[in-house]
Amino acid sequence: MNKQKLPLRSGVGVVILNNENKIFVGKRKDNPVDKWQMPQGGVDIGEDYLTAMKRELFEETSIISIQVLKEIEGYFEYQLPKNLLGIIWKGKFRGQKQKWFIAKFTGDEKEINLNTKYPEFIEWKWVMPEELPVIIVDFKKAMYIELLKVIRKFIS
Repeated sequence: MNKQKLPLRSGVGVVILNNENKIFVGKRKDNPVDKWQMPQGGVDIGEDYLTAMKRELFEETSIISIQVLKEIEGYFEYQLPKNLLGIIWKGKFRGQKQKWFIAKFTGDEKEINLNTKYPEFIEWKWVMPEELPVIIVDFKKAMYIELLKVIRKFIS
């Protein structure tokens, strides 16, 4: 499969901070080893990034109580590893180009419910920002390191 001919999927992601500036991560259902990620997903046709982010966040975590603090400038990309090419997203994309947001969780943790219509996470936790590159799957590590630079500036 020629990876270069496949386009990047348009996506969004959100850094959810709690009152201690720890970050929400979920353990993916399809990768239950000790790998975690922040909520993220695709943009539907005709949907703006902010709407897509809120929809994805709700679909994955049931979270609605947030205050959007920042839309991060630019885009962040990652490429799928060869073993996932042609499998994820029905084989239509080689990776994602994402718009990211930073938001504060303003609700009660009882609001967080991973048992959604299409569950993606099996567990969740709050982590220190510097833990992100350590706990993410390898093919997203470079993107998370770039995101971490923005997060650190924002919360320091």
